[in-house]
Amino acid sequence: MPGQTPEPSAGSHADSVPNPFPVPSSSGNSAGIMLRLVSAGLFVVMSLFVRLASVEAPIGQIVFFRSAFAIPPIVAYLMWRRQFPSALRTRQPVGHLKRNFYGGMAMVLSFVSLAYLPLALATALGFLAPLLAVPAAMLFLRERPGAVAIGAALVGFAGVVLMLVPAFEGPTPDRGTLIGVAAGLAMAFATAAGRVQIKTLTATEAPGTIAFYFALLCALGGLASWPFGWVTPSGLSLACLIGAGISGGLAHITMTEAMARASVSTQAPFDYTAMLWALILDAAIFGLLPSPVSLAGAFVIAASALVVPLSGRFTARSEALRPAR
Repeated sequence: MPGQTPEPSAGSHADSVPNPFPVPSSSGNSAGIMLRLVSAGLFVVMSLFVRLASVEAPIGQIVFFRSAFAIPPIVAYLMWRRQFPSALRTRQPVGHLKRNFYGGMAMVLSFVSLAYLPLALATALGFLAPLLAVPAAMLFLRERPGAVAIGAALVGFAGVVLMLVPAFEGPTPDRGTLIGVAAGLAMAFATAAGRVQIKTLTATEAPGTIAFYFALLCALGGLASWPFGWVTPSGLSLACLIGAGISGGLAHITMTEAMARASVSTQAPFDYTAMLWALILDAAIFGLLPSPVSLAGAFVIAASALVVPLSGRFTARSEALRPAR
């Protein structure tokens, strides 16, 4: 979803990396699901703060605040885990730069999308990232996804077409919607590329290390935009800028803790509660609801993204139940 820093794949480690988390058990599933629900809500709150701040602040300034104010919660979390400062050691500095390049582009593009689209539509476009990760994994990681994953990716793009239909209604296209959807699509591509890079990082790096350096490097990148025009934000905009960073950092912490307590496939369905939160906030704060066609497209994207982890889960369960030959 827009502005999201952590990735589910960041929870996997090679044997050479000490695993700070216990193996998820059935007793921990409830806690993991609850934390995932909180994380999904926090990411939507972060997106709301970004959307409100974008009325006054330029994108580079938002990137700085979103990243800089995420660092204190991440550091506090690492200290609580007794992984600070040891988690700051890295074996792949160039890998972090590559991940930051893709992730930084994804963050900027997601903020552009949020500036032009309702929260629900921008959130739905964020769900394209796991679908785009399917062809990216085929090209760069030599993975061979099944027919279900490939079909879900194609159906997800059909959802994007539905979302675009209202933009072409009337005598002239809706320029704002076109810009927002184009930025959201580009964000999903950049996020998918970043996930491939994260997969390589997890061979030696812990999730906290990846998150810390992403926030640090993005903050420096946002700060570099200062000469090109920052504003002196009003009280409300400043609160939104700071709130975006803190809620983003807390969202990462709750997501990481959820991964410690339940498997990714168990949590996956609850990621899509973000759509519900986004619709509620759009209606309550902005008085906005997407058109029925756009809303249908958003749910097609979310359902397609949900099919991939669920199909893998059911396949693994059926193979476990299959009698040995």
